[in-house]
Amino acid sequence: MRTFGIEGTGSYGAGLASFLRRRGYRIIEVDRGDRRGRRSNGKSDTLDAEAAARAVLSGSAAAIPKSADGVCEMIRQVKIARDTAVKARTQALITLKCIVVNAPTELREQIAPLSDKALLNRCAAFRRGPIESTTASAKHTLRALARRWLELATEIADHDRALDQLTRDAAPSLRDAFGIGADTAAEMLIVFGDNPERIRSEAAFAKLCGVAPIPASSGKTNRHRLSRGGHRQANSALYRVVIVRMRFHQPTIDYVARRSSEGRTKRDIIRCLKRFLAREIYHHVMNDRAAIAATT
Repeated sequence: MRTFGIEGTGSYGAGLASFLRRRGYRIIEVDRGDRRGRRSNGKSDTLDAEAAARAVLSGSAAAIPKSADGVCEMIRQVKIARDTAVKARTQALITLKCIVVNAPTELREQIAPLSDKALLNRCAAFRRGPIESTTASAKHTLRALARRWLELATEIADHDRALDQLTRDAAPSLRDAFGIGADTAAEMLIVFGDNPERIRSEAAFAKLCGVAPIPASSGKTNRHRLSRGGHRQANSALYRVVIVRMRFHQPTIDYVARRSSEGRTKRDIIRCLKRFLAREIYHHVMNDRAAIAATT
């Protein structure tokens, strides 16, 4: 089978990768060329293509890219919309509070003591009027920011409903696991992609998430250190689930107590729990995918 090495299959090379995949060719993800080689040999489209072909032929490039043509790609796109809306909503509230702090004294004393929700409702209810004073301009700005926040909150809720349905359809047993909600499940499914078989084992998935311990031994010492690589959003999602389980999941609480009595630090315990959780998620996703494939 002919094999094509493509750089950037998740961005500018996605169209070419999809075109070749539909025609039955094998696609390999090629990383950016070595900087030392680029400095000595130069850079051009021809040289980059040759370097990609050599990487595939030598076997140094062997990663299979995501197919990006199924439900996981739908989840990724919806999550992008949700994450950007959450960021914009947070910025709107921060800006609104800054305006409150600098508002004229009479207006500030009326609304500063209010809670966040009451403040947003009060500001959103300000009436339009001519901007003839700093109080009027402050009310105009606060009204716009509060209504923006409320509109974004409605949009985020709509995205959450979509993600909840998509993740339950794609990985029902994963969603049933303790502490794994729609947002975490979406992040995990994005990492797997629509062709999860490209991830060869649960150890490979753990490394992809940055939770595989890395040997750091030297001389008479024998230890491991935390990984600084991997998919950072997936690593963050694993951390949130672990923290929830450490507070509310009795088997995890018992595990933490046992390892603490053995002298383990909290940091080491969290690292171990993230590794265990990566293994659990891997089996959930692969079993769900096999079950869905068996019914279609």
